[in-house]
Amino acid sequence: MEGLEQKLNYTFRDRALLSEALNHSSYANEHRSTHMNSNERLEFLGDAVLGFVSAEFLFEQHPDLPEGDLTRIRAALVCEESLHEVAQKLDLGRYLKLGRGEEAGGGRTRTSILADATEAVFAAVYLDGGIEAASALIHRVLLDAEKEEVVEERRKDYKTALQELVQRQANQDLSYRMADEQGPDHDKTFVAEVLLNGNLIGTGSGHSKKEAEQSAACAALDALQK
Repeated sequence: MEGLEQKLNYTFRDRALLSEALNHSSYANEHRSTHMNSNERLEFLGDAVLGFVSAEFLFEQHPDLPEGDLTRIRAALVCEESLHEVAQKLDLGRYLKLGRGEEAGGGRTRTSILADATEAVFAAVYLDGGIEAASALIHRVLLDAEKEEVVEERRKDYKTALQELVQRQANQDLSYRMADEQGPDHDKTFVAEVLLNGNLIGTGSGHSKKEAEQSAACAALDALQK
């Protein structure tokens, strides 16, 4: 616990809150006799806290952006992938409490579990130290300049950009296909290919088919522009 507090740069007055934030539902179910709570309620609250803090941050950082753009940036900023990156930065996986089955199934490194636990930790800090403490943590681990650059990169729609580039010439046939799927069902990696007039021009991967296609389109754009 002390090690995690150091990574969070926050010392809990009530460590039971932090302990609960690390309780996966599989672990709580195995300890029903002790009336142990899982981190699901904290995750719910943490999602709201994160939403407010990130909205306030973007509202102040981008005074000229309309609501639609702010909404899209926030969605990218607080997405599962971003929260997973925060969990990795905090080494949160090593502190999780999992049921035996979830442990054996690789739950300690599962993206969704780590992302949910990150939100639960945000809520634990909020309940223990108030919105200022939670906001300081969220700013420190998520809302920095480097992260915003990553968000801007994610917001780019490479498929649309590629389509617009290809359409500058008539009678061009652009298509996508799934070339491969790797990994277990709960953590698959998809490989997509993009073809122009039947010729392969880009390959990309991602944790969803949509993400893989965007990655392939990005690679194709880079190849065509060169």
